[in-house]
Amino acid sequence: MAFPESFLQELKLRNDITELVSSYITLKRRGRNMVGLCPFHGEKTPSFNIYTENGSFYCFGCGVGGDVITFVMKMENLDYVDAVKLLAQRAGMNMPEDSYDDSMSRIRTRVYEANREAARYYYKTLYSPDGKSGLDYFHGRMLSDRTIRHFGLGFADDDWSSLCDYLIGKGFTKNELTAANLAVKQRSGSGVYDRFRNRVMFPIIDLRGNVVAFGGRIMTDEKPKYLNTSDTPVFKKSENLFSLNNAKNSGSRTLILCEGYMDVIAVNQAGFQNAVATLGTALTKEQAMLMKRYADEVVICYDSDEAGQKATARAIPILRSAGLLIRILTVPSGKDPDEFIKSKGADGAAAFKNLIDKSGNDVEYRLEKLKSSYNLNSSDGKVQFLEEAARVVAEIYSPIEREVYISKLCKEFEISKDSFQRQVDSITRRKNREDKRKEIRKIRNDLSGRGDKLDTEHAKKPRSSSAEEALIAYLINNPDSVEYISERVDPGMFRNELMKRYFTYFSDRIAQELDPLNNLTADFSEDERSRVYKILSKHSAIAQTRSALDEYIKIINEESKRLSKKDLSNMTAEEIQKYLNSKK
Repeated sequence: MAFPESFLQELKLRNDITELVSSYITLKRRGRNMVGLCPFHGEKTPSFNIYTENGSFYCFGCGVGGDVITFVMKMENLDYVDAVKLLAQRAGMNMPEDSYDDSMSRIRTRVYEANREAARYYYKTLYSPDGKSGLDYFHGRMLSDRTIRHFGLGFADDDWSSLCDYLIGKGFTKNELTAANLAVKQRSGSGVYDRFRNRVMFPIIDLRGNVVAFGGRIMTDEKPKYLNTSDTPVFKKSENLFSLNNAKNSGSRTLILCEGYMDVIAVNQAGFQNAVATLGTALTKEQAMLMKRYADEVVICYDSDEAGQKATARAIPILRSAGLLIRILTVPSGKDPDEFIKSKGADGAAAFKNLIDKSGNDVEYRLEKLKSSYNLNSSDGKVQFLEEAARVVAEIYSPIEREVYISKLCKEFEISKDSFQRQVDSITRRKNREDKRKEIRKIRNDLSGRGDKLDTEHAKKPRSSSAEEALIAYLINNPDSVEYISERVDPGMFRNELMKRYFTYFSDRIAQELDPLNNLTADFSEDERSRVYKILSKHSAIAQTRSALDEYIKIINEESKRLSKKDLSNMTAEEIQKYLNSKK
């Protein structure tokens, strides 16, 4: 992506990274840097760092790093060009003309346009004779025409190519339709056919109002009952939520997490705009972090059946790890939210609000579930329950909240608070020891390079790799040292191929008097650029002295003269002896 260097520099100057990140998360100053809770993974202790001096960020928890462009790409699910466009618009800058490859951006744009036209087509079909069964289904579920219009609901008829024919007539190509996952290529030839047929359609709309995907419910007994758009250039199921575009404007910092599209729509029609649902998959960490951006609390409102209870149990730790408060809404008589609201007629909204108001938090929910699993009238059952309850209480992060539940349980079961507290403390200590062991193992693995899929050579060549890494950090932070370094080190001396690549890249940019980090987002993969910012973060606290630089150069020189087992195996006996003599 060849944006002019001067354009990228001005773009970053006009989009201060601290100011932009602060619009998403709360930052606090720590020395020269800013820190906060990472928006890309759940954590309780801030490990997300903003380095104001070079306009970069790095999270020590999940290993994601980059510049202001990278941050926008991650937060808004944009490709490189679209992220630059968004930042340029934010800064009031004009995009340079014809100086960059925006092919991926054009594909994304065409997918958005195809989805928008498809949504219009499905909506129009719903109110045509071909869509009667779909409209009857929605009306039978007590949805008003206003609600149908609000959500843009539609119908895909039973024809194999009606949508494809319509969109091709609108100028879309077959490749664009398959890229959007609206069409499927025929096995026998170059033709395509509609992915969705004989289904009521639920458009999935992102936070910027773009139709990014569809969910479709079959009108027969065929399987699968629900069919969803697969991942496309504009959509990932694991990173989106149905109706979050409505919920974010509800004015509430509470989200109601439902199990499916119809539950969300029914709850919304009853007056609760803050309802969302996952997209045919179990709740993911990415979806939990997305909810955290718009909410402080989540009310889990899954079905009361066994599957719904299992889904609730899976969702609780994911939402807790994202830093969200949790309440569990239990719908009586085994009904789902949609059925419950309709069963109450005109009082449905008030009855549902009452359920929300009475819903307990996740700890209370888990304790009640445990109570139903044991015979509390027997001594053995009571002991088993309290042992399990102690494990639940030990997981509570807040000491005050933990104290409340300890007191409550001890009073209810007439047991000594000291003994129950000791049980909880014992479990907590074991957990802390295990967490500490995991942390130590992680640190050891990080230091040794074991399990590093990106830099597989670090573990095999730790001394040379560490020196090469430190040299690169020094070079980026001290670009005026390029001539001094180049006179003493050349790329051929590097034993780590990834570090060799970095060294060549940054040396060439500095020699051309270009900012070494300016175009990193475009020139490297996400993992590769995150590694650069990890290296810079790792060495930010190390004194960047000339004597330290000389030590890095010395080690690189020494290590470059070492021969590998492969080199030795290819040498004659005379060459090996000559090499050994040179080492004396």
